[in-house]
Amino acid sequence: MSGNTRHVPVMLRRCLDMLAPALAEPGAVVVDCTLGLGGHSEALLATFPAARLIALDRDPSALRLAGERLAPYGDRATLVHAVYDELPEVLDRLGVPRVQGVLFDLGVSSMQLDEADRGFAYAQDAPLDMRMDQTTGISAADVLNTYAPGELVRILRSYGEEKQAKRIVEAVVRERAKEPFRNSARLVELIREALPQAAKRHGGNPAKRTFQALRIEVNGELASVERAVPAAVKALAVGGRIAVLAYHSLEDRIVKQVFAAGATNTAPPGLPVVPEQYQPRLKLLTRGAELPTEEEVAENRRAAPARLRGAERIREDIA
Repeated sequence: MSGNTRHVPVMLRRCLDMLAPALAEPGAVVVDCTLGLGGHSEALLATFPAARLIALDRDPSALRLAGERLAPYGDRATLVHAVYDELPEVLDRLGVPRVQGVLFDLGVSSMQLDEADRGFAYAQDAPLDMRMDQTTGISAADVLNTYAPGELVRILRSYGEEKQAKRIVEAVVRERAKEPFRNSARLVELIREALPQAAKRHGGNPAKRTFQALRIEVNGELASVERAVPAAVKALAVGGRIAVLAYHSLEDRIVKQVFAAGATNTAPPGLPVVPEQYQPRLKLLTRGAELPTEEEVAENRRAAPARLRGAERIREDIA
């Protein structure tokens, strides 16, 4: 299937509206830090015909499919194989000192969820891979089979917010001693058996928190977000705008903290007049996090956990 037949971009209209004031002028550059199958990127190119797009993705398959989708836009679209925290290096390499717009659509892409052999989806038996870039790094199976028990507990608690982490890890350690983990179905069944009945009554598939935690660990997602969002803010020209879609509380908390810090004056208390270097660098464009509409969730169930935050760069950094 082609990218545009199986991908519904999340909160697309709201993202376009949020970025619009910064992208109307000729020569505007917008960065899609999470290209995926190119739904947001295609809409940015179509909606802002004077803008140039730079799009990043770590997944070679996504770059290939999105490249086919965006081919009609020619040299207005530059696609780069990179993780989004490599944004400063990418812009430097392309000779782009400042950009007018940045979009992040964090988390796992529709393509990665839908391709069974990637191992992201707990509903399908597949190799426990979960790498967004399958050309590099360790797999989820490597994590399960080699990490110390205490480290596995930390990952499940920190990244999956799994209250039963210790119980699940005890079962994993016991089972991996008999035979290494290779496929997702065995892990899903182990989690079902390890959890008490009360823990299985609510919150959907009991494996989802463990799978989220493994995916975040395998891809270093939170560390990448912690580096990438401040770097994107720094890359914005004055008047430039950034929009970030997050899908779980850990990502959203990082975005919230970066934006809040940028929108706060840093002057020592008691100054009668706040000097320019202490004034906020950002203006928040959302009051809290905006949620998808009921209609959008009905159309695209993967939009349900989305949280959108935006900010505008209102002044340069002053050394």
